[in-house]
This record gives sequence, C-alpha cells and structure tokens, in this order.
Amino acid sequence: MSEYLDLYDYRCRVAAMYRERNRALTAGEDVTTVLQRFRGQRDELFAHHPQSALDKEQRATFGGLRYFPYNPAGCCEATLDTDVEHTQQNITMNASETMKMTTVGHLHFMLGDRAATLALYWLDVYGGGLFLPFRDATSPAQSYGGGRYLFDTMKGSDFLRAPAEGRIILDFNYAYNPSCAYNYRWTCPLAPVENRLAVPIPAGEMNYTIATSEGNTSPARS
Repeated sequence: MSEYLDLYDYRCRVAAMYRERNRALTAGEDVTTVLQRFRGQRDELFAHHPQSALDKEQRATFGGLRYFPYNPAGCCEATLDTDVEHTQQNITMNASETMKMTTVGHLHFMLGDRAATLALYWLDVYGGGLFLPFRDATSPAQSYGGGRYLFDTMKGSDFLRAPAEGRIILDFNYAYNPSCAYNYRWTCPLAPVENRLAVPIPAGEMNYTIATSEGNTSPARS
C-alpha cells in the first residue's frame, strides 16, 4: 500500500479509537476499563502498523508504551474562553522547521487546589484542526522533554465535551507523546512557553527510550 494511504489508514484508526472512547465514557462505562482498552489499542498500532512512530528495528523489540497509572485527579472540567485575541505564532518543530498556529481560546481549570490555564490553538495548515500541546513539571524526568499532546483533531485525537455549555473534559490520563519522542525521523510542533505548567501532572504517557534510525525520512506528523 502507498505510504500515504497507510498514513490515512492510521489516522482513521486513531479517530475510531477516540470515538469509541467517547462513546464508552458517555455511556458510563468504568473509566479504568475504557482507559486500559484504549492503551491496548494504541500499543497495537505502535507494534504493527506500518505508520507506527517506531521504525522496524524498534517494533521488533517493542513491549508496550510506558504510562503513569490511572490518576483520577488528572481528569477535570475546563471552561473554554473564546473571547481572546487570535494571535498567530510560529511553533518550533526542530532546528530548521516551524509551524504556524493561532490562539483560538483559553482553557481554565483546576489541578487539585491550583488554578491553571492552557491556550487552545488552531493549526494553520491545510484542513486545520484544534490542537492542545502542553508541558508540565513531570518533564523531562518522567515525561517527554518537549511536552505532550492532549488532542490534535487534525490527526484524529479528540476531546470529550462536558454536559455544561462552554466546558470540555481535560483528561490528562490520555496525554500522549509527539512522534518525535520515539524517533528522530519525525518532526513535531512542541508546546510553546505559554503552555508550560509549573505543576506536575502524573497522568498519561511517560518517557520512551528513543532509538534513532539514521537516514530515515517520512512525512511530518505528530
């Protein structure tokens, strides 16, 4: 199959995982069961799909991604404030590449007893999409130094809407690494300074030991 059709298939599978997660949580299924099923599906994609972020050598010894245990405190409701200046900025992807994205809102929420805010972005590339990168105080010792993503709707990952209007669920148990956390062949937009939180969020995906594959090139992805 064409590499690009493989990538399309990968994104379709990711989108289906998030739709199933959202359906299950909305239906009231046990949150830990839903999370474990989701993580198993993600591990399966990494282990076997040709568009896995891992190269063939890494997949040959792959034993599963590393995760923090389920953390109920890592799931909270956030108020979405869209009355913001639509500021465009270039986000660093690597030493020579950037990506344009525009601030479209601010998400205000509580982490334990501490108030926090993250900027929500729109990716200014063909098709666009809502994008929520962040970095927290578990980085770089426990989580990837460049930060993690909570969702990137252009690539199929999505968020869960709260019952109240203007609010969404931020479940950091589903935070995941950008592809460049696994292999240097990928280029990914990283969390900007305004989305670097001073508090630790021990939830979601942890660091992965990177094994590089020199000379590999692939379509940029996250």
